[in-house]
Amino acid sequence: MSPVFLALLAGAFSLLCFYLYLKNNYWKRNGIPTVKGCLPVLGHMLPMLTKRMNFSEFVRLAYEEHKDSSMVGIYKGTKPVLIVRDPNLVKNVLQSNFSNFHENGLKIIPELDPLLSKNPFFCYGEPWSIGRKRLTYAFSNVRLKILFAAVSGVCKKFEDFLDRQLKTCNKYEVDLKSLFLRFTGEVVANAGLGIEGYCFEDAAGANSFYKLTGNTFTESLVTIIILHFSSINRLLKFNFLPKSMDEFFRKVVSENLKVRRNDSTTRNDFLQLMIDMEKTGEVIDEESVSAHAVSFYIDGTETSSVTLNMIGHNLAAHPEVQEKLRKEVKSTIEKHGGLTFEALKDMTYMNQVINESQRLHSGLGFLHKMCTNEFELQGSDGLTYRIKPGTELIISVMGLHTDPKYWDNPDVYDPERFNDERKQTIEKMTFLPFGEGPRICVGMRMALLQMKACLATLLSNYKLELSPRTQVPLKMSPHYFLSEPIGGNWAYISKL
Repeated sequence: MSPVFLALLAGAFSLLCFYLYLKNNYWKRNGIPTVKGCLPVLGHMLPMLTKRMNFSEFVRLAYEEHKDSSMVGIYKGTKPVLIVRDPNLVKNVLQSNFSNFHENGLKIIPELDPLLSKNPFFCYGEPWSIGRKRLTYAFSNVRLKILFAAVSGVCKKFEDFLDRQLKTCNKYEVDLKSLFLRFTGEVVANAGLGIEGYCFEDAAGANSFYKLTGNTFTESLVTIIILHFSSINRLLKFNFLPKSMDEFFRKVVSENLKVRRNDSTTRNDFLQLMIDMEKTGEVIDEESVSAHAVSFYIDGTETSSVTLNMIGHNLAAHPEVQEKLRKEVKSTIEKHGGLTFEALKDMTYMNQVINESQRLHSGLGFLHKMCTNEFELQGSDGLTYRIKPGTELIISVMGLHTDPKYWDNPDVYDPERFNDERKQTIEKMTFLPFGEGPRICVGMRMALLQMKACLATLLSNYKLELSPRTQVPLKMSPHYFLSEPIGGNWAYISKL
């Protein structure tokens, strides 16, 4: 090789090293502490890429590493990302100064995921406002009562399924995640699309809606690229929603709308609510209805089944809590003459049980925001950072939910934290199971409705016990975007 070429090569290498040095010293130059373990090019993403942990767990460890700091910096590759730890900063981001952080940080490409791009979680501006308005209408108290008729039907199917399993044995051993996916999948099929889901068929055959569930939030290399490296994905063009699922929802919605627009029969499902909105004069095209159906599916199956999975584990592991909740369920059902919409609203201890499970085992362990307007963040510890548009910002839900600064004995499962007296002492913005502010989960009320109906059905007739197959204490899988225990969450179900 010629001396000139070697000199050019050495110069290029030196420039690359200097570039990476500047990139990986961004937080230091701005006076923000940085999480240990940053590597050139990869930043802090190696544990996720090598499947040592999922991103939620990494963010929690980053939160815990800097107990005395209101802010801490990490790098996604060479891109600086800020983790805010201070509840006052969390309030600034999610609520007080929402206009400066109104975009979520998880991005998808509309032309690759046209239906998903209309989900209120992923869209912004007017499309977000319109979509959220429609879903808020669909999940109003009056509309939830209508949807409850379909949920109630699913509860009966759920009970029939469990009785079939217990015909040949005294105890039915099952991975609770798979069991609850059957329930939430059938709710989405019946209450969402007005179709039969066949999720409780023993074989869960080819026509089963259950076949669709369980794979959307796998944390593969492709998912990591889609959700954390959107600039790279613009070149690679990976889609988040499988094309088969996109086609499925378009087909189901198209066929149903054709029938219903020429049929005067009123049904108790989400599609009917969309048709009712059309009748008020609002223009709702087929693509938008398909997108809302996908939103109903995304929000209604995986996230709710993950939460139910953790609730089921905590009830099995704490029989005294299970028995107390069972007594409330039975007495409330008797008081209301059955498992009614009003009966579920009356189950206050159940609210405590759900809240405490969500605190201890968050379904999604972090919130991901994007700065849209320059804004000065001032922490209670004196740290100050003027955040620029385009900077990603992360809130560790798992970190806040288990921080001993805000919770006594945070690793102990105690639903009494959320009783009428003690819940008043919970510091604002330290409990965020559904987010907070204008972008709080729009499907929250529907999710709680189906979870409470499922638990009430289960506890009024059956008993839960932990199976030895469950690895205790629970450790979360690095292969799943949401919280899923390694080895599954196995339990015995028996008749009372």
